[in-house]
Amino acid sequence: MSNDQNKPMTQKLYESVPSSRPTAKFLTATTLSATLLFLSGLTLTWTVIALIMATPVMVLFSPVLVPSAIVIFLVITGFLFSGACGVAAITALSWIYNYVQGKHPLGADKLDYARDMLASMTRGVTEKAKEYGQYVKYKAREVAQGERS
Repeated sequence: MSNDQNKPMTQKLYESVPSSRPTAKFLTATTLSATLLFLSGLTLTWTVIALIMATPVMVLFSPVLVPSAIVIFLVITGFLFSGACGVAAITALSWIYNYVQGKHPLGADKLDYARDMLASMTRGVTEKAKEYGQYVKYKAREVAQGERS
């Protein structure tokens, strides 16, 4: 005889029923979703009602509201841009200070690599410039000697 046949019928039923945890999760998620959906619908409804009620007032005061909204937008944008520039400047100065102190902040290795590459390229250009300068001097002497003859 198998082990299943020795179990009472209620225990077999209990084992075949899924646990209550997934059911509770489903009910919680469904309740929360329904509540949030209801609140979003309510918010949308009241937003539309408020817009309908405020439209005549907005039309009446639009010659004042539109320019003032533009001015407020520009002022807020200016303050935010100014603050962002200040934060960027402080960050850059902090990075430069740490770099000069030898603490090697983030990106210092790339800066060192770029500096070394520029220095090596400059050396090559400098040598070529010296060679070209010597060539020009030589040609100038040849021309000067040719004119004397």
